[in-house]
Parts: sequence; C-alpha cells; structure tokens
Amino acid sequence: MKQPLIVLTGPTAVGKTSLSISLAKAVNGEIISADSMQVYKKMDIGSAKIRSEEMQGIPHYLVDVLEPEEEFHIVKFQQMAKKAMEDIYSRGKIPILVGGTGFYIQAVTKDIDFTEAQQENDYRKELEALAEEKGGEHLHEMLRKVDPVSADAIHAHNVKRVIRALEFYHQNGSPISAHNEEQKQHESPYNLAYFVLNMPRELLYERIDLRVDQMMKEGLLEEVSRLKEEGCHRGMVSMQGLGYKEILAYLDGEYPLEEAVRVLKRDTRHFAKRQLTWFRREQEVTWVNKDQFSYQEDQILDYMLEICRKKGILL
Repeated sequence: MKQPLIVLTGPTAVGKTSLSISLAKAVNGEIISADSMQVYKKMDIGSAKIRSEEMQGIPHYLVDVLEPEEEFHIVKFQQMAKKAMEDIYSRGKIPILVGGTGFYIQAVTKDIDFTEAQQENDYRKELEALAEEKGGEHLHEMLRKVDPVSADAIHAHNVKRVIRALEFYHQNGSPISAHNEEQKQHESPYNLAYFVLNMPRELLYERIDLRVDQMMKEGLLEEVSRLKEEGCHRGMVSMQGLGYKEILAYLDGEYPLEEAVRVLKRDTRHFAKRQLTWFRREQEVTWVNKDQFSYQEDQILDYMLEICRKKGILL
C-alpha cells in the first residue's frame, strides 16, 4: 500500500495559505512548506510567510528553520521534507506539501535521485577559477554548448548550479538535464492527490501588484535594510529571492525605490507565468480553477476532498 500524500500548489498570490489550513483540518493533515524562501528566519514580509496565528494550530515544517546565510537547495529540501513526512506518518497523519516551487514538489512526488557522482575537486576548482577570471557568463556559454536544456533552465548568475551541470557532463558524458528528465518519468511512490490552484491571469496579476504594495506597507524596505545591516548580500542564496534582490538593488543605489517596486511587480508576474508553465507539464495533476467555484473556498475544499476520497486517501 502506497502512503498518502497531498500536494497543494499554484502560482504566487493565488491564495494557497488559507485553503491549506482548511484542507489540513479536514484530512487530519500537517503541512510541509515547499517554498524556497519561507524556510529562512528573519525573512517574513518578502516571502509572504504564514504567521503563527494563521496556522490555527496546524503544525508546519520547513518554515523559519534556516539562517539567511545558510544555503538551501533541492537536495537539502528533499532530505528535510522526507524526514518531516516520516514524522507525520508515524503519528497517523497525512502530509500536505504546500508551496509554489514546482521542482521541489517534483523532487518529493517522484522521489528523484540526486545522488551526486564523486566530486572531482580538480575539475571543480578549474571551473571556479574560470568563473573568477572570465565571469559566470563564460561558464554559462560552456554549458550551452554541451547541455542547452540546462543552460535555458539555469540562470548565468547561478554559478554553483552551472558548475554542477558542467561537472555532471564531465563525469558522465551526458547532460544532467537528460538525467533529470529520466528521473521525472518515475511513477510516484505515493498515493498522490496533486492540486494546482489557479485563477484568471488578469485577476492573478492584480493580486500580485496588490500584494507587493501590501508588503511595502508592512515594512519590506525595513526588513531588507535590517538584513543588509546584518551582513546579508546578493551573493547569498536567500537574498536572490523575489522582493529581496530588488530592494537590495535599491539600497545599493542601482535605481530609485519606485523603480525597485515596479521591477518587483513585473518579475513576480513573470515568475507566476513560469510557475503555471511548469505545472502544465506535470502529469496527474488536478487543476482547481477558483472562478469555476465562484471563489467559494468551502466549495473548492469539498471538491478536493471528493478527489481524495476517490483516490482512497480518505475513507
């Protein structure tokens, strides 16, 4: 018998948080955050982190557990999420993965094998020296020649991931993108109910703009200023998140605050679009379009519970 797992995802600002609480209450579940930013302490406003009063007593995992200077990546997420799931199953409850980072969700639902080949320190050092001398763009071009799929997926500034992809190719003679694609085809080891919450694009974009305005009112500028004073900078994984890199650019004198807010809104809309593209490629997902339920959360919840019953996740 496969163990049950529920996923609730969707683009940023679509309204996953309150629905996830209602869902957890209804299925005797506990929530694991599948979000690359909410894992960090002191980064509350820009990550739209759930507040403790919003949790309504539902345990949440992978929220507020790392310091901003710590690295968080897909392998670390998978390890932490699996550990949390074991804990949840041991108490007879159902884990619910909630968040918008599609690759993180896939790492768990497909149990992707990220076993790294033995690191070749010499080759890695060679690549790091090249990056120092000629810049990240040079390495990114090297990657494009051997693995254009990965080059499209990895930003040139993400030198660590570019190096990892080049290393993989060097060791195996085949692109890491092909390895990841093959891993994605695996059948899920879980009895899975995978929900993608969505709404009409114009409305979603309007909500994104309003959310950014709200973040500014709540003190996003002060939050990022505080982090900068504590030594946080754009080289950190945590500071590459939406809301943080734009405000840091303003604080570093790159452009006025008004422009930082405009860029943040624009980039968040682009991010939402990319999220939806990702979810459309996923198999076996149930799309939950809020407008088809007249935006009534109780109706949406009833529909999701019905799907869970059909799949045998609920009695």
